[in-house]
Amino acid sequence: MEYVSDLREILREQRKQAKLTRDQVGSAVGLSGASIASFEQGRMIPQPDTARLLDELFKTGDEIQRAAQESRDDARPTWLRPWTEHEQRATMLRCFEHSLIPGLLQTEAYTRVLLQSGRLPDDVIDRTVQVRRERQAVTIDRPKPPMLSAVLCEVALTYGPADVMKEQLGHLIEAGRQPQVQILIVPRVAGLHPGLTGAFMLATLPARGRAVYLDDQLRGRSITEGADVDELERSWETIQGLALPVSLSRDLIMKAVNDHD
Repeated sequence: MEYVSDLREILREQRKQAKLTRDQVGSAVGLSGASIASFEQGRMIPQPDTARLLDELFKTGDEIQRAAQESRDDARPTWLRPWTEHEQRATMLRCFEHSLIPGLLQTEAYTRVLLQSGRLPDDVIDRTVQVRRERQAVTIDRPKPPMLSAVLCEVALTYGPADVMKEQLGHLIEAGRQPQVQILIVPRVAGLHPGLTGAFMLATLPARGRAVYLDDQLRGRSITEGADVDELERSWETIQGLALPVSLSRDLIMKAVNDHD
């Protein structure tokens, strides 16, 4: 990928000209030498603040910041870009997952284990993890985040290594304490329901705009057509109606944490 090559070549060349080791560069910007190595090898992309500090260190204006932004843009699959733009504009997000933790609420360890199950190369996993982390940063972790309502089937609390799931479920509990986040669990006893046909996310946009994201084995797609959005909103209402209240959902998550001991 050309964008990775450009960024890592800039970083390697600037460090070489400055006659600094990776550890020295890392120390200057508050990171480890291993992180600098990851940038230079194209496995990770500097966050905006880090890219700015690197520009200041090497006196390169905004060259590294621009290269890092281009890298982030290019690291997102083409089919994902329209949806991430909706996420960043959304005033409310409603997501449903039947067997996985929603991406916006995943820990890094959980994401890595999930991606490793698909036998992806390490560099692809590293970049995908970073893209997901950045989606979280500009969506639910931004200064004025959207309301996020996440509905999960109970089985989603059980898939994964015990140590990874304990951390992940603890993260869900903490996330649910935030006033703008609601996490609901559909118990197994709910039986068959429309959500079992596939995960989806609904975005409420400014000026009453709406969009839906559907995922599958190969790629996701965004939908903005009124009739399709209406149908998925009806499915959402049905699924949400089967979920336990917030407090009982939290109790079920806490029980799942203990079950992973």
